[in-house]
Amino acid sequence: MTDAFLAIEHVTKRFGGLLAVNDVSLEVKRGEVVGIIGPNGAGKTTLFGCVVGLLRPTSGRILFDGRRIDGLSQHAVVAHGVCHSHQIPAPFPDLSVRDNVRLAASFGRRSAHAHAVVDEVLTRTGLLELAPSPARNLSVGNLKLLEVARALATGPDLLCLDEVGSGVTPVELDRMLQLIRDLNTSGTTILYIEHNMRAIGAVCERVIVLDFGQKIAEGTPDEVANDPRVVEAYLGAPIAKTA
Repeated sequence: MTDAFLAIEHVTKRFGGLLAVNDVSLEVKRGEVVGIIGPNGAGKTTLFGCVVGLLRPTSGRILFDGRRIDGLSQHAVVAHGVCHSHQIPAPFPDLSVRDNVRLAASFGRRSAHAHAVVDEVLTRTGLLELAPSPARNLSVGNLKLLEVARALATGPDLLCLDEVGSGVTPVELDRMLQLIRDLNTSGTTILYIEHNMRAIGAVCERVIVLDFGQKIAEGTPDEVANDPRVVEAYLGAPIAKTA
């Protein structure tokens, strides 16, 4: 894993007697868009939490750009260049869209240029016209965009996206997927949790599948979509074998 931008090595996370992530190893190379899929309760968000500093792994280690980040605070992980969007948008509802992004920028790696960062991020995410609006007035799709905008404002080299396509309309999803493509083209490496296989197939080069906290498959979107273990994890029964 020496050439990995992000290396997750034998990471396990327990909550008392619950084994949420079980000896998971994976890597993300610089410039990739890698998807993580799996049924509810598979351990996807818990693994994300370990990467971005919300949780401390029980065992294993996580390296980003050659430096260990497991066990660091979320603020320290952001300072290293890793940030994430929340699965459930959590802006400051009474602050404007602009002030939500400005607050994130002030704690990011480009804080000295926060004003310029805010306008750049709002333009990139298509939220500039909504900048004066209180966050509480946004649609679900725009709330998801605001989550991404706040993460981008910190200046990440690795952007971790947690189900940014859930609960949005097909038009909003297409808008989000185009944003992901544009961010990746401009140099941002992306790790993307998603349930929507159309979304995963549209932007991800590789997909990793978790089930009951373990990695059960890895490959291209087409490869994992046709893997019997993946079908069984999602549908609850193995594919019938033909004679």
